[in-house]
Amino acid sequence: MDRIDRMRLFIRVVERGSFTAAAADIGLPRSTATEAIKDLEAHLGVRLLERTTRHVAPTLDGQSYYQRCLALLLDLDEAENSFRDARPRGLLRVDANSQLTRSFLLPHLPAFMARYPLIDLHLGQGDRLIDLVREGVDCVIRAGDPTDSSMIIRRLGLIEEVTVASPSYIAAHGMPKTPDELADHHRMVGFVSSRTGETLPLEFMHNGVLRTMRLTSRVTVGNLDTMAELARLGFGLVQAPRYRFAPDLASGALLQVLPDFPPTPTLLSALYPQNRQLAPRLRVFLDWIVGIFETAAF
Repeated sequence: MDRIDRMRLFIRVVERGSFTAAAADIGLPRSTATEAIKDLEAHLGVRLLERTTRHVAPTLDGQSYYQRCLALLLDLDEAENSFRDARPRGLLRVDANSQLTRSFLLPHLPAFMARYPLIDLHLGQGDRLIDLVREGVDCVIRAGDPTDSSMIIRRLGLIEEVTVASPSYIAAHGMPKTPDELADHHRMVGFVSSRTGETLPLEFMHNGVLRTMRLTSRVTVGNLDTMAELARLGFGLVQAPRYRFAPDLASGALLQVLPDFPPTPTLLSALYPQNRQLAPRLRVFLDWIVGIFETAAF
């Protein structure tokens, strides 16, 4: 490996916190990656990484060298791309909620892949918070108000939320006309936030005023697909994006509750690391999903 390749490898090791993961990302044997970093440290005459059995972290010198490598390689890539074929290429790792992926991304994906034949795509599908840099993910699509200041946030749109329940639940508990009727005779399927560990309250907007309520929950979950299935089984009221329940509402498997008191809409955003060059493959992907959600019916 030449000096530039070793610098790229070093950046990946720092970001992934692992020789094994970094080597796999680049397509090297772990032993080759380990020897390359040792050669780099010997060339510089400093220790760049602290190694333990579970984790690899930069030393103070390593952190300084990491920042300088990022800036240097960014300039180098920009210079090279201005003279060569810079068509988007390579593996792009994206993480998004599974239902959102199926509803919005997959129907448009064949056209995207045909337009950019040199891009390979890995779609992770989860709701949990992840460390993009540590886990080697280029971009995540998330609902809610982003709080991670280390990420660049690109707004995609506002998602309409609805309150729903099954016909069997409504038959047993009645169809409420106002939120005031919920406190004594109704219950909800509790959804536990992966960010706070708390059960999220139900939200009701009316005349610009937001009201929140926590009802009794016999079952709490941390997965939206499970929450939706529990709603169909009659375990209580749930709130989620309308697109998630569109087939159930159309078929009558679920009924909309309190339509005059809707939950607040949820912000949908794409997040990606700010200390990494915006690769052409990520740039075109972001432009593509912005276009999708500009015309999407939430």
